[in-house]
Amino acid sequence: MKLSRWNFLHLAAGAAAVLAMPRVASALDYPTRPVRIIVGFPPGGGVDIAARLVGQWLSERLSQSFVVENRPGAASNVATEAVVRAAPDGYTLLLAFSVNAINATLYDNLKFNFIREIAPVAAIIREPDVMVVNPSVPAVTVAEFIAYAKANPHKLNMGSGGTGTPSHVIGELLKMMTGTDLVHVPYRGISPALTDLLGGQVQIMFASTSSSIGYIKTGRLRALAVTTTTRSEQLPDVPTVADFVPGFEASIWYGVGAPETTPAEIIAKLNKQINAGLAEPTLKARFADLGGTVITGSPADFAKLIADDTEKWAKVIKFANIKPE
Repeated sequence: MKLSRWNFLHLAAGAAAVLAMPRVASALDYPTRPVRIIVGFPPGGGVDIAARLVGQWLSERLSQSFVVENRPGAASNVATEAVVRAAPDGYTLLLAFSVNAINATLYDNLKFNFIREIAPVAAIIREPDVMVVNPSVPAVTVAEFIAYAKANPHKLNMGSGGTGTPSHVIGELLKMMTGTDLVHVPYRGISPALTDLLGGQVQIMFASTSSSIGYIKTGRLRALAVTTTTRSEQLPDVPTVADFVPGFEASIWYGVGAPETTPAEIIAKLNKQINAGLAEPTLKARFADLGGTVITGSPADFAKLIADDTEKWAKVIKFANIKPE
């Protein structure tokens, strides 16, 4: 029996709907098995803690295990590539970090494109770095520091957690915007850099709030400013760099990403649950302990944050001619 065109199209549409049903059902039932959250750094740091807080919340809300898997290496590029190559089914997620936006330009031989191949799910928190100096530096404001640095070109050492890390590029942003000449001294991590800042081997550093606040409160380091455009809740009396250098903004952010073709229904479900967690007082307070302020929003909001930061750090990296170690 020959089918009319209408019957053929009707049957074809029905078949397509049947084929689509498993994907829709899996998105609605998601997750039905444990989910991995890949972290590009060792256990114990801020990125790892953020992943575990989000994972615990999602486990409780979605009645399935969200397991943190640490894959340190190559400034988080190993972990990011693992997620890019994973099945786009929502069962492998990335704890994305500011360094992903930096790496997009810093490394010219990456085997993936972070913006194109990682789908933004939800931003989590934004944390300022703190512009801290050794008390021997005769400056109590950013303006005084800039004047002192210009009067002593190439004589002040700027410590960082390593070449291309947030603490480094934020310092280079200050140099680019103020015309100051500071000598960059990279370390293998924030802790040894802070040790030498305390000892006076380096004079200035941009450090995370969580790593520096204890030294600031005891007077062993002097906080000149925070790098976000608003003051930090943890350091309410410390001004912003932008108060002295108009347009200056830099922050550390954490968020969740997934492989690029992960179903929109799954991304929407995760986004909704993560935002619900960030609004919950206890979890919000835990993130505040990391020195950050929660940032809620849609996947599109997170995508804009990533794109804006990638563009900003590309300009700084090219200006300062930063090359990976």
